[in-house]
Amino acid sequence: MSRHVVVVDYNPIWKKKYEQEALLIKEIFADNLIAIYHIGSTSVDGLAAKPIIDIMVVVRSLAKVDNIAKDLLKIGYEYLGEFGIAGRRYLCKGKDEQTHHIHIFQADDWDNISRHLAFSNYLRTHAQERAEYAQIKTELAHRFSDDIDSYFEGKESFVRNIETRALFQFDGTWDKMYIAVRNVQFDRKISSLVEAGGVSAAILTSKGTIYTGVCIDTACSLGMCAERNAIANMITSGESAIRRVMAIGRNGKAIPPCGACRELMTQLMPDNYLGIEIMLDYEEKQVVTLGDITPNWWL
Repeated sequence: MSRHVVVVDYNPIWKKKYEQEALLIKEIFADNLIAIYHIGSTSVDGLAAKPIIDIMVVVRSLAKVDNIAKDLLKIGYEYLGEFGIAGRRYLCKGKDEQTHHIHIFQADDWDNISRHLAFSNYLRTHAQERAEYAQIKTELAHRFSDDIDSYFEGKESFVRNIETRALFQFDGTWDKMYIAVRNVQFDRKISSLVEAGGVSAAILTSKGTIYTGVCIDTACSLGMCAERNAIANMITSGESAIRRVMAIGRNGKAIPPCGACRELMTQLMPDNYLGIEIMLDYEEKQVVTLGDITPNWWL
């Protein structure tokens, strides 16, 4: 493969370029899209990189992705299939001077999803390795400016080493919960009086199990919040100790549990409810405890 290799200093505009492209991708993928992430070197503040925006898309169905290849072509992407990684769909934009890559995985492919998330997260929090990686890439780009295969081979050992360390340290529980939540979140028209699925939730138990549920909306007060639906599934399966809670609204953003859901969780764990973690902002990983938002419980 002959492609010019250029490594430049970190540029804050990369984040904006990701956000702009993400809007186009979301529109094309529509209801098949579960989550979208800025990954790779351009997602890491301060890291020198090839100015190519890497985007990971998590979907419900890869088969449905194959059916929209023509729509992705219209916005400049070449559809390359798995391209060496089983279970992936890979696309690139920009021909020889590439500007964007899309890596698409199905929601149940946690091994590949976690690998990409862990690597980027590790470099964001480890300054020494980030600087070392930048130096390696810069030197290789000078040596192999017209030989991208040799560039990739030169950094392979470092990347694999970092990936191993990153996965060992990575707590991707919130990410697994988010993907689980979004995977069950879609509108269901049950009858002329009942709809469901606009809001979904996940409960992580002390045993590490994730239970999901969706909201049930009725014409009167007979409905159920997504959190309580997930709790019901947890109890039905024989568990009752909650560690983490995540509820996601129609816009894909985290929302706090309502008063009734907080009360149910508190009554389930009256001696330990204070430490239950609740996701308030998934993108920024803003987490509070049930004790923070339910002070001075009545009992």
